[in-house]
Amino acid sequence: MTEKEESSHSAEVGTVRSLQETPTWALATVCFLFVAVSMFLERLINLLSIRLKKNRKTSLLEALEKLKSVLMVLGFMSLMLNVTEGEVSNICIPIKYANRMLPCRKTISLHDNDNDEADEDDDHHDNFFHHCSKGKTSLISQEGLTQLSFFIFVLACMHILYNLAVLLLGMAKMRKWKSWEKETQTVEYLTSNDPNRFRMTRDTTFARRHLSSWTETSMQLWIKCFFRQFFNSVAKIDYLTLRHGFIFAHLSSNNAFNFQKYIQRSLHEDFKTIVGISPLMWLTVVIFMLLDVYGWRVYFYMSFVPLIVVLVIGTKLEMIVAKMAVTIKEHNNVIRGSPLVEPNDKHFWFSNPRFLLSILHYTLFLNTFEMAFFVWITWQFGINSCYHDNREIIITRIVLAVTVQVLSSYITLPLYALVTQMGSSYKRVILEEQIANVFRQWHGRVRVKRKIEKTPETNNDNDNNGDIDLGESPTQSEVANDFGSLGKQPHILQEIPVHNQTER
Repeated sequence: MTEKEESSHSAEVGTVRSLQETPTWALATVCFLFVAVSMFLERLINLLSIRLKKNRKTSLLEALEKLKSVLMVLGFMSLMLNVTEGEVSNICIPIKYANRMLPCRKTISLHDNDNDEADEDDDHHDNFFHHCSKGKTSLISQEGLTQLSFFIFVLACMHILYNLAVLLLGMAKMRKWKSWEKETQTVEYLTSNDPNRFRMTRDTTFARRHLSSWTETSMQLWIKCFFRQFFNSVAKIDYLTLRHGFIFAHLSSNNAFNFQKYIQRSLHEDFKTIVGISPLMWLTVVIFMLLDVYGWRVYFYMSFVPLIVVLVIGTKLEMIVAKMAVTIKEHNNVIRGSPLVEPNDKHFWFSNPRFLLSILHYTLFLNTFEMAFFVWITWQFGINSCYHDNREIIITRIVLAVTVQVLSSYITLPLYALVTQMGSSYKRVILEEQIANVFRQWHGRVRVKRKIEKTPETNNDNDNNGDIDLGESPTQSEVANDFGSLGKQPHILQEIPVHNQTER
């Protein structure tokens, strides 16, 4: 760089004003806007928390708190980048190391035979301002650190949007299950599933759906289940059969149990896991940034990984349902009432139903990171940057990212929420909400009864004592009778204190 160019750069730098040279009205306006937007978002989150707490959406409330923790971590990362950008940019490294593993192809002049000498001219500006000696340049420039803080912001926004898409699409998928649940209370359903009715196993709708010539070998079954996840992944007969097996195994024979609401609360429980970002995921981000070298096309190959994993998980879930049908046929040629599937952890990999959710969680994060990286590159460097030198690859990555998001949110995760109930255990914390509803209904009836039976004398007594008598609390046996679905799980009732109150 010539002396004239250096003076030109110095003049440009001289036009950059510090806060000492900034009008107070400009400073106050910018601060007011940032404070107003931040307080608005904080208030919006608080209102959402209050609403979830009021509606007793405990799982979603915990998910929101977990999401706030993730955003706090991202905020700390962005803050540290801004505070330490001066110190980090003053770290100098040899130019020969700075020109290795670049994300874009470096342009070298034809008249430069020595790479180090050519690089000295390219990085002379950095040396001039960052006090690096000759032959060295900054580890990361201040501009680069600013761009990196923008990436943290984009990743936070995409994490929120993708998690909202997961929850909303999953709940939309389950909405039609509500009509199936209502059908279980009709006379037609009870008649068709009468326990005194005998049928051949192969003649049941569940068996006809899953048993065919394609189930003779394991390979054929995998192929059939692979394509089934795209077309009618959860049929009504599958839902009703799994519902019957779950109720028979865990809830005695209470047909009044609302299985659809239970599955929806189960999805909320799983959502708590999905919103988090584990240290392994952050390590993955660092590794992919390390391998983003020009010509390696790491991000292009990475975009296929989430799609493959989601398809494998969806196929495995369909396989579990199909194998249950095969098991019924092998054990019983004749059945009474509805086909009865047996919930068992052995249906899942490593006998752990949560393992599938862990893989799905990691896959969803990879997909979020893929889209966040694309948005950040486009925002910072434009659509014509070296990162987007191949338009076909860019279009393929976008299509794959959107496809994975729709498949995982609308098909795979709701299917997981249903099929995972075929494990040996269930989420007891969800059923405890049903028990709490029983107590609330019981005390509600007591309050109405006491209000009708009140006399002027008892009114005076209550006014003097300042207490309201709710009557006797239900005993454990009474609760079990009122909530018959817990007949086979008395240990849950034992965890809830029941105190008998005497009338005053």
